Amino acid sequence: MLTRKQGSPADRSFGDSAGLFGSLDSDAAQRLAVAAGDVALVLDDTGDILDASFDAREFPDFGDWVGANWLETVTIESRPKIMEMLAAARKGEPHRWRQVNHPSSDGDVPLRYTLVQLGDGRHLALGRDLRDVARTQQRLLQVQQALERDYMRMRQLEARYRMLFERSREAVLIVEADSHRIREANPAAYHLAGARADSLPGKKLGGLFDGASRDRLTTQLGSALGSDTATPIRAALAKGGREAQVAATGFSQNRRQYLLLIITPADERPLSDERPLAEIIESMPDAFVVADEQMRILSANAAFVEMVDAASEEQLSGRSLSRLLGRPGIDLDLIANQIDKDGVARNVTSVVRNLSGTSEEPVEISAVSAGEDTRRFGFVIRPVGRRLREVTTGGEDLPRSVDELTDLVGRMPLKDIVRESTDLIERLCIEAALVYTSDNRASAAEILGLSRQSLYSKLNRYGLGKQGEEAE
Repeated sequence: MLTRKQGSPADRSFGDSAGLFGSLDSDAAQRLAVAAGDVALVLDDTGDILDASFDAREFPDFGDWVGANWLETVTIESRPKIMEMLAAARKGEPHRWRQVNHPSSDGDVPLRYTLVQLGDGRHLALGRDLRDVARTQQRLLQVQQALERDYMRMRQLEARYRMLFERSREAVLIVEADSHRIREANPAAYHLAGARADSLPGKKLGGLFDGASRDRLTTQLGSALGSDTATPIRAALAKGGREAQVAATGFSQNRRQYLLLIITPADERPLSDERPLAEIIESMPDAFVVADEQMRILSANAAFVEMVDAASEEQLSGRSLSRLLGRPGIDLDLIANQIDKDGVARNVTSVVRNLSGTSEEPVEISAVSAGEDTRRFGFVIRPVGRRLREVTTGGEDLPRSVDELTDLVGRMPLKDIVRESTDLIERLCIEAALVYTSDNRASAAEILGLSRQSLYSKLNRYGLGKQGEEAE
């Protein structure tokens, strides 16, 4: 079925079109054509433009169209549409709107055209400017992409905070402020309360503490809603009568108030001495990984999570480190053997792969191990891509010694190292010949079996002297 935008001229016609439009003069017809579109073109059957009407300020590049063919004014991908519109007009078929693009100095200009038959083999092409629509669509696309990026960031943050909530050694509870019912509890809270997994949500908070502590706990929760500096209190747990310190903080979400409770057993050793170390490792610019004896990842800091394009540390936990670090079955075994021999592995050259395996990054690895019954490995991984880019493959910065040359193993392919060694020997021989001949270039060329021009070329290549400066 033809829609309003794709209908034939006979659809929804006026009842008395001859009486209404029969007296239109040329000026009125021109005003009608100009009002119907931003661009109006009068064409013949072949598509040649006989006349045109448009706002020169809006379309400054359209001024030389009269006399040209309509096909020549559009981009290559729009030409089939123009040909289809002209063919349909010659057959008298119902017109339909088609979008085409016109090249201009400011980029392509999108217009939406329809053809109207004028008789005598002429047609009127009416075009409407779509640049405002395109800009609106572009803004909508940008907004959608920004929303998707924000959504991904929120998902990543949620995963990180969920991991922190689940792995916290302290018991953490989220409680409704009005009813004091537990909404969420981490594994440490279940362990401290002696409760089964998933049994705490929906229960009253007071049930976790003995009767003597409940009044003080209620007062503490009310203070936490009104102040950020509520003093923690001591309370006895219902099971076992164990003393614990309860700290509460109020927050709002979805127009409801909640309380975040952190419960620390009074007889538990404070973890304050460990926290600075954990924070330092987490914020290190170099990647840090702890693995078990089977080289499975136990923990990793934020730098390693970012290095392998993971969403969170939880995504890496339990994965085989050999799938991400070094050549499988080679590099990690070499590092472990070096640790067994020397107690430490320093600056081992290797590569790190991302989770999808689509990219690699050159790195240096230092590692140690700890533990006797349960052995653990710690890896510090430092990207060295910038440093490797500074390693040249020839010219003035060739290695000066065999030690420097062998130091390239692991940083360059073997064929490049062989080329480096050839250049090193050649340069050393030329330097020895110049010393032997007291810098007489002609004699040096003779004892090296080279032509004078070839020696000059090599001197210039290795930076050993300017070409043509021969000692007499």
